[in-house]
Amino acid sequence: MTIVSICRPVHSPWDQPMDRCFRIFPCLADPARRSSLCLKLALVTIHLAYAGVLFLFDGDLIEKTKKEPWYTVLYLLLFVLTLIQYFATSFSSPGYVVDAMMTVNESNVVYRKAPETSNQPASSKNGSFVVSMEGNQMGRNSSGSNATSWSKLVAELYPYGTTIRTWTCTYCNVEQPPRAKHCHDCDKCVLQFDHHCVWLGNCIGQGNHCRFWWQDAIMILLLITLAIALIFLLLLLLFHSYLILTNQTTYELVRRRRIPYLRAIPERVHPFSKGICRNLYSFCCARYSIYDLESLPTPQEIEEKSKPYTCSDAVTCRCC
Repeated sequence: MTIVSICRPVHSPWDQPMDRCFRIFPCLADPARRSSLCLKLALVTIHLAYAGVLFLFDGDLIEKTKKEPWYTVLYLLLFVLTLIQYFATSFSSPGYVVDAMMTVNESNVVYRKAPETSNQPASSKNGSFVVSMEGNQMGRNSSGSNATSWSKLVAELYPYGTTIRTWTCTYCNVEQPPRAKHCHDCDKCVLQFDHHCVWLGNCIGQGNHCRFWWQDAIMILLLITLAIALIFLLLLLLFHSYLILTNQTTYELVRRRRIPYLRAIPERVHPFSKGICRNLYSFCCARYSIYDLESLPTPQEIEEKSKPYTCSDAVTCRCC
């Protein structure tokens, strides 16, 4: 006699409510996004609990806020501004390489179908983008055609003779322009990759580095009573301010010797720097698109940047 047993999977009593919740909120079905949202909620809850404890154990503070309500108004204003800046940075796009590639390819198709509209910026469903090139790259493109494919565009940003394997991502198989890197947390290549911020649950790159910097500045005003957090955020703000003034990213500064196209450049030379003032202006004011691409400097430009500063350079504002 043969006994056949059928094993049924054991279902948790939470499975059905969780499935219903995932159907209502599809974003919670992704474990990475779910953990990121939980972290954001935890940070806001901790701050509210900290403020609540102050009012609970300090009776004089409540009386002071009644007599001088501008304390409360100022606090709420800073708190709301910080929340807006925090969530705007966490949900903003850092500038993914694949999005820039799609924008360039779409503009190339539009140019072929309607040559008279080729000078217009490329558009997408999420808004209007402008993919521009710095230096003499635009001149090189205009000699052939006004619209170019992504592969040709990236190839022109590197020195002549560089193989395609050097700038092709081994994970997502897309051509990376200079300063781009693949983020293993987001599983995407990011333009001007700086780092992946765990507290934001998002990458920091060309598209949201400015928001990240301002977010730290506002957080310093809010957390001034916490000395340890103040010191940490102040150092982070100064560090990223230095990166902005020299037009670098954290990845380029820390992993410089591991980046093939930066190995031959002297340590004290910042290849993408245009001067302190121009770097600051370009970062804060003159960035028309998060998909602006930068070309590597020529050997002559690198030699010029490596020269030591003199008194005449200070007069002519070479550093600016």
